[in-house]
Amino acid sequence: MYLRHLQLGSFRNWDRVDLALRPGPTVFVGRNGEGKTNLVEAVGYLATMGSHRVAGDAPLVRQGASQAVVRAALRREDRELLVEIEINPGRANRVRVNRAPLPRPRELLGLVKSVLFAPEDLVLVRGDPAERRRFLDDLLVSRTPRLAGVRSDYDRVLKQRNALLKTARMARGDALATLDVWDGHLVDLGGQLLAARLRLVADLAPHVARAYAGVAGADAAVAALGYASTVPLAGDGTPVAEGTPLPDAAELSAALRERVAERRGDEVDRGMTLVGPHRDDLVISLGSTPAKGFASHGESWSLALALKLGCFELLRADGDEPILVLDDVFATLDADRRAALATVARSAEQSLVTAAVLDDVPAELRSTVVQVAGGQAVPLEGSSAEEDAEDGSLREEVR
Repeated sequence: MYLRHLQLGSFRNWDRVDLALRPGPTVFVGRNGEGKTNLVEAVGYLATMGSHRVAGDAPLVRQGASQAVVRAALRREDRELLVEIEINPGRANRVRVNRAPLPRPRELLGLVKSVLFAPEDLVLVRGDPAERRRFLDDLLVSRTPRLAGVRSDYDRVLKQRNALLKTARMARGDALATLDVWDGHLVDLGGQLLAARLRLVADLAPHVARAYAGVAGADAAVAALGYASTVPLAGDGTPVAEGTPLPDAAELSAALRERVAERRGDEVDRGMTLVGPHRDDLVISLGSTPAKGFASHGESWSLALALKLGCFELLRADGDEPILVLDDVFATLDADRRAALATVARSAEQSLVTAAVLDDVPAELRSTVVQVAGGQAVPLEGSSAEEDAEDGSLREEVR
């Protein structure tokens, strides 16, 4: 799949922008602060209904505007789709596909698939478990959109259960009886989420191992993934071995129910849910050593890159060709890592690259270059993007 046209209205620093795009690599070049990352952030929003930079939608709306608009013409195999999102902070967002409104915005998830690699991704190796849980769940939803509902429902149940636990010490009888009801919801949804995460880690691990070997060299330690859970049946962080049988959702729900019962007293005392997928972690290892706290800076960069390249290859293996987005990363990589990343970028049906300095981007990716400056995105003279600059198929959409 690829984006044929991207249009933004009142998104971040962009008052309005129209971009005709094409398959293959496109480089957005310009000084820091001109809005290059904002362009690819909008592409990511089409795929995830969220930003990789901020938690909420309010910062995405240009100052002084009440809403932002992201609109794209998407070519997917032999058909074209027009995807439109109105971002309304404090109110429900509105989503349309081929001008027909979607009853629930999250129904868009899975329609546009993209994989983003940015400097912030170093937190996947060095940051808190919450970053890695979000990484897993975002990839889960991209592969299996229905899991967005499971994830949302689990978060809702967790919030309600935590609120009830905070009051349980003061009114044990009624509160604890109600808690049993929420326990049932928690273990059912938690078992589904655990089963999906374990399957994902098993599927992703070989792709990450191959990507790391390609980036770091064949002599480097083997990159591996494991899952560390508050439910022993779900894993203790040991690297997953290919072909290992995985417990199903029913088995995991039963195991989660046992652990919830065991920790009930501790949870009431502390006023919070101590067991479940919201407390788990993706464990990234080099050989038998966890990367967090032990990997060098270069190894951490290679692992972060391998995670994202692994995601790209996994989605591709599923039969979906994702858009590859590389946000300001080539300047931070050495020659070998640049070459490895450029090879993947050239193989993608569409890759979108940002850079402050064009020379930082490998020459083989520079056939289509767009200069971003002064609130405009203009194809450079002689670039193949110049041929498409007058494409006005969406030009009148944003008012």
